[in-house]
Amino acid sequence: MPNTRITEDFLGFGLGLRTDHFEHILQHQPDIDWFEVLSENYLVAGGKPRYYLEAIAEQYPVVMHGVSMSIGSSDPLDMDYLKALKKLSNDIQPKWISDHICWTSIHGVNSHDLLPLPYTEETVNHVAQRVRQVQDVLGRRILLENVSSYLSYQDSTMDEWDFLSQVAEAADCLVLLDINNIYVSARNHHFNPLDYLKKIDPRRVQQFHLAGHSDFGDYVIDTHDHDVPPSVWTLYQAALERFGAVSTMIERDANIPEFPALYNELLEAKHIAQLTLPDDPALARSQFGTRSPDDLGKFISANHASPQKVRA
Repeated sequence: MPNTRITEDFLGFGLGLRTDHFEHILQHQPDIDWFEVLSENYLVAGGKPRYYLEAIAEQYPVVMHGVSMSIGSSDPLDMDYLKALKKLSNDIQPKWISDHICWTSIHGVNSHDLLPLPYTEETVNHVAQRVRQVQDVLGRRILLENVSSYLSYQDSTMDEWDFLSQVAEAADCLVLLDINNIYVSARNHHFNPLDYLKKIDPRRVQQFHLAGHSDFGDYVIDTHDHDVPPSVWTLYQAALERFGAVSTMIERDANIPEFPALYNELLEAKHIAQLTLPDDPALARSQFGTRSPDDLGKFISANHASPQKVRA
């Protein structure tokens, strides 16, 4: 397999853009490398969300991340949604666009959940054909993200990682590898998460997601409402060893802390990357965390928070 990457340039370390932090970002201009925006929140032109998004996109690189493409459904693709997505893309010029390798609707009824697919050759062909159609509409490659899952199909004939790899190859798309989702699914389905990493083509991995989850002992739920736990940090380190420097961001969708807390959690990600890949030149291009100690102290102090200790 050729080693030549087909992905976009390394962006560094980013955060999910959330309404709680709009004002803080514009006022303090933190040295975050980039932000990921939830596409569906900005598809309507005008209003406060678009105002803040456009103001932030003028200062930072952004990427778009969606939850409504339903790329695996048997329903026809929603062309109105895709046209709105393309319009938003034209307006804010994201570095890339992503969604999930799943289905969310059937017979026009939206489940409002990211549901797994049966892992079969038929499904590979079905999803790949739809991805190619989406990419034709958007005029660019998209990224597909692996989802957390809590059930499996008796009809599946391959492992999830083989399914994702075959779809990406057949559709010539890229991969958003969610490290937390791999861990969650590994716990729920009793597989080794390192096997997942070993089977994904490094040339196609464009982005990593990091997040927290809720651990109930016998099963794990992807809730995005906790800090990134040690188990996910450990798997992240293994992913760095496998894929090298990949644009990395932290997702937080509930129990959202003040911005400095997320800033310091993202410092943990960069610190682990630097320890794991000390000679990788891409990491040197990241501006995140390059504030002087005095500037960072003022940044934290201004928001009534204390810096967390970065893990050694």
